[in-house]
Amino acid sequence: MRLLQLAFVVALASGVAAILIYITGVSNLDGSFHLSSEDLESLESLQSHFRKCVSANGLGLQAVTGKDNCEVSLVFPSNTAPNWKDPKTGEREGLSFNFNLCEAVATWEQVRNSTTILTREFIDALPNGWEEYAWRRINKGVHLNNCENRTLCMEKLSLVLPDRPPYAPKQLGRCAVIGNSGDLLKTKFGKEIDSYDAVIRENGAPIENFTEYVGTKSTFRLLNRGSAKALDKVAELYGIYTIFRLVGGLILICKHTKNFKSTDKGKEVLIVKTTIHDIMNKMIREIPILNPVYLMLGASFGSAAKGTGLKALEFALSICDTVDMYGFTVDPGYKEWTRYFSESRQGHTPLQGRAYYQMMECLGLIKIHSPMRADPNRIVKWVPSQSLITAARIASEKLLRRVGAGSSDPLAKCSIIAKQLKAKFAVLMGSRKAAVEHYKYVRGTTMYPLEHNPGHGQLCTVPSK
Repeated sequence: MRLLQLAFVVALASGVAAILIYITGVSNLDGSFHLSSEDLESLESLQSHFRKCVSANGLGLQAVTGKDNCEVSLVFPSNTAPNWKDPKTGEREGLSFNFNLCEAVATWEQVRNSTTILTREFIDALPNGWEEYAWRRINKGVHLNNCENRTLCMEKLSLVLPDRPPYAPKQLGRCAVIGNSGDLLKTKFGKEIDSYDAVIRENGAPIENFTEYVGTKSTFRLLNRGSAKALDKVAELYGIYTIFRLVGGLILICKHTKNFKSTDKGKEVLIVKTTIHDIMNKMIREIPILNPVYLMLGASFGSAAKGTGLKALEFALSICDTVDMYGFTVDPGYKEWTRYFSESRQGHTPLQGRAYYQMMECLGLIKIHSPMRADPNRIVKWVPSQSLITAARIASEKLLRRVGAGSSDPLAKCSIIAKQLKAKFAVLMGSRKAAVEHYKYVRGTTMYPLEHNPGHGQLCTVPSK
């Protein structure tokens, strides 16, 4: 009997302790991340502007508020014909897509302040960076036993791993991201595209024979892993451009010029999204490939449009003031996903992509150009002001319990802080006012996204004294 009484007392004490812990946790949540009336007002205003923007610019899309000020559904007209089928289930794509505006505002703000290039200082600063991270960026890295032989891992990554980021936020002004959609053949955007400070292209999309539609400038190029088997054809196709497609890697090819002038001639820079491969290392050394080669360090967007296009926009938004997009299937009426230079392609979710890109435009991140939006001077109506975006971002970070939420100090978002490697900073300070102002804003700190990190904190390196 005494034993039962003792067990009852222990259970009761445990229950009381659990309740106290719960109350304390809720109290800390409300205290540390409490949304003020101004925060709530900013989120409500963002939703209002967003709904009006989608209605005015979405070509039939409508935004419907969800159960709170973060959730929103982008709904296509009922007469829209979804043609993409899930290859596993055979089900057709739906006509309504749910997004989280708070998550989008907070994450894209992080992208605009981060570097998207993997560097040695990132791996060095990341706890157990070589043992738990670096080996995953090497194809068949599992055989490296978590970089048990660190020297071997460093050797394999050495050709693609700069000490410091080669690019910085706001380094460039106006940038254009060019997709491969067949809608490019409906409007002659060539001269308009060539007017940008930098042009980002995707995959093996040709320029020759299509210049009046796609332009001639190619500053950066993003390639996916599916282009691995056509290396010889791509090399012939591009002539002066050296473009390589490798198994297991998404490759970004960039025109490497000091000031990114359209008149400069030079090789493009290759940035691999996933892993470095021994075959690629061999090509770099033996062909040789004179292009600088890097790995991409990207952010995690959760529920978003998938594919090369989003990664190209991410890269552009991390280094450019403004980003415009061409050649994405964003207009209604398409019966199938097409490319301007080849046959139709399977495996995309065009409606989801259209919805997500429209969300990006109505958050002021990009401007869409297409046959139905061909006026280069088109005004995107009801885009939230920068001050509203900033206020909504602050509120969103609190609501999402992001690291550093509510603080005006950009370094408050740093989950990990380390000293920078002593290396020459890539940005020529004074070249662009926006870049200089950003450098001062972050006090010379380089910020890296921490993928799948609780609270979406950042790894930050600060200048060495």
